Amino acid sequence: MILISCGSTRYLGEGERMLSKQSVIAPEPLSTEELKNLTTKKPNRKLLGFMGSHLVWMYYTGQKYYNKEKHLRKKEKIEARFDRLLQDTTRRRSEANVQFRKSRKVDQQNLRIENGNNFMRWGEPLALFDYTDMKQSAARMTDYLFSHGYFQGSVNPEVRGTDKKAEVTYRIMPGPSYQIDSIFISCPSEDALKIISHKINEDGLQRGSRFSQDRLNKTRENIEVWLRNQGYYNFSRQMVYFDADTSFRRKNKILLGIIIDAPDQALKQYRLDTIKMIPDVGMEKFYPGDRDDYYYRRVKFQYFNRKYHKKVLTQRIFMQQDSLYSRDNTFTTQRQLANLDMFKFVNINYDTSDGQFIANIFASPLERYSWSNETGVSVTQGFPGPYYSMNFKRRNLFRALDILEFNGRFGFEGVASATQQNDFYQSTEANINGTITLPQLLIPISGATALRLARFNPRTKLLAGYTYTSRPEYTRSIITASSTLNWDKPNGLQFALTGTNLNIIRSDTSALFGERLRELEAEGNRLINAFKPAFVSNMSLSVTWNPKDYGNTEASSYFLRATLESGGTSLNIISPSIISNLGLQPYQYIRLNVDARRTSVINKHTLAAFRVNSGFGYAYSENKVLPYEKNFFIGGSNSIRAWRPRRLGPGALPPSLSANPETNGLFDYRFEKPGDLLLEASAELRQKLFGFVNYAVFVDAGNVWSLQSNTDPRAKFSFNRFLSEFGVGTGVGLRFDFTFLIMRLDMGVKVFDPARPKGDRFVLDNVRVVRPFGTNREPVIFNIGIGYPF
Repeated sequence: MILISCGSTRYLGEGERMLSKQSVIAPEPLSTEELKNLTTKKPNRKLLGFMGSHLVWMYYTGQKYYNKEKHLRKKEKIEARFDRLLQDTTRRRSEANVQFRKSRKVDQQNLRIENGNNFMRWGEPLALFDYTDMKQSAARMTDYLFSHGYFQGSVNPEVRGTDKKAEVTYRIMPGPSYQIDSIFISCPSEDALKIISHKINEDGLQRGSRFSQDRLNKTRENIEVWLRNQGYYNFSRQMVYFDADTSFRRKNKILLGIIIDAPDQALKQYRLDTIKMIPDVGMEKFYPGDRDDYYYRRVKFQYFNRKYHKKVLTQRIFMQQDSLYSRDNTFTTQRQLANLDMFKFVNINYDTSDGQFIANIFASPLERYSWSNETGVSVTQGFPGPYYSMNFKRRNLFRALDILEFNGRFGFEGVASATQQNDFYQSTEANINGTITLPQLLIPISGATALRLARFNPRTKLLAGYTYTSRPEYTRSIITASSTLNWDKPNGLQFALTGTNLNIIRSDTSALFGERLRELEAEGNRLINAFKPAFVSNMSLSVTWNPKDYGNTEASSYFLRATLESGGTSLNIISPSIISNLGLQPYQYIRLNVDARRTSVINKHTLAAFRVNSGFGYAYSENKVLPYEKNFFIGGSNSIRAWRPRRLGPGALPPSLSANPETNGLFDYRFEKPGDLLLEASAELRQKLFGFVNYAVFVDAGNVWSLQSNTDPRAKFSFNRFLSEFGVGTGVGLRFDFTFLIMRLDMGVKVFDPARPKGDRFVLDNVRVVRPFGTNREPVIFNIGIGYPF
């Protein structure tokens, strides 16, 4: 496809030229990317930004086999067939069904008539150079300069190229920028004038700043917010005007006037006379008669049935009687009441009739009971497996706006064998959890503090559960009980504090796996201790920062999660008798994990994603190991994709040599490689290929090391050599974006393998896709995943 698409000029007509490249040359601080986006026509997209225009090839290949008349005739036949069905239909329900089917079929044909077949819709017609388009693009850029304070700016487009290709360069000559010298504000209300004058400097619109229409538009919006938060209920941004005087006495300076032209009613401050809440809207048919009135903390509740705890409800109402109207408090109240998961909708409106200002809060309750079931396929460690899950929810069981939930899941997951290299096995996993979620923090705090914390959506979750895992190497059962406090901050911060998490773990290993664990123990690896009956208690604090909606494709974003965990801390003070009575070994450890991610939107179709993940665990109990689930592993579809799941490391310790190198390669990757310290990083360039198909090019690097669980010096972390022990892989992948899910296929190849001797670790030139491999060939690793790797 790439070779064919390189000859895009063969689709040119007589006298036509292909627009092969566009560039913008502009001085700082102008954004060349923003200016380039103003062009009316874009060159055809290319693979990796420089390889042939495959989309042009797709479009004209599809056009070659496209017959518009065929789809017009097919549309006529569909309409005639459904019209006959409608004539024979007597029932209204059947008629509506036929109309729906007709509309769906006709819409499919209209799509093909207007936009062509799939290849034409996924591809792009050849971008042709046109002088009119170029002049229009230059005019847009000139307007851009003017709106950003460059009133004397100009744009000089230049064309060069061949008879068949045209390259356009837009040279931006902005000229001097105009700056704001003075600001005056005109407002009929002295009180409103004081508010605006106080806030305007904080807004960034101040003397010496460059004139910008975008900045003025933002200030107009902010003035509306400032005043509406101070009681000006009827004020709107349409009442704000700007007057920019460039005939000022100083050169390239502007006298900026902010003019508030508003009627008296819009400059009147409103105070709340009454706050009313009806939490059972839509329940009239179940309760004949009128609602009863109840008052709590100066809020008037109107109920048919007092089933909601008024104290908790008033904690989520941030408006107060006799206080000024506030737009922010209104939105916060609406959002926090919705966060309770008790209501279908929450609406707040204000009544200004009869000379009073009344806040009315209307909420319609959700069903008391809800039940959901789900079946699907999950992908674990790169292998798919079916699952079934169910959720039962009971709302307001104790009339404290609490939620009782039971969650169950049963699945067969495809997981990489812990003791085989190329095999994956069916892992059976089942769990059931019961949780009670309360809309407040169950800690001893004053009522005033509880009111302040209510803005942060506080929750307390009490959980009890059981998990069972069956793999060919081992079976494992875990009984869990925990209590967690959760709260959120408005800037994208989320906190989870688990004060108590108790686990009783029992494991049974297969003969082969047990033998391998004993072999590792003889070599100084203490992994065998992680499969003994155990009691694991811990407390943890997790902080998540996601201020830019990480994962969106419209704007750059970032994400950070840090989790600090302390296991067995209480055992330093007291040792429960259940530990000795059941023959359980206790764990005492500390564990830290930090995961940082970032996406940078390059253009509409291209995005760069980055991830840095690190972890540290240290066990100070007698067994000197972390619980098995707390170990760090590396490799697989969401990690270093050139290695099989959990098979990289630790450090430079090589796996055993393969008994059949022609089939499996040099090393025997049968066994998982846990570590106490994790460092990994990934970078990925994602770009749209065509239609719903995207592709990615990636580089992954990292490793795990032992701190005390393995005594072999090659497995241990050392500052002097850890960089040289990074496993590095690269590869390409496809992402199929089906809207409701993203299916991912990645192909990873090793670049540097720390398991090989120094001087022989570069293995990229040894890549081989199919057998035989031998000792000097590295097999390509294929990964399947759901969603993006990070």
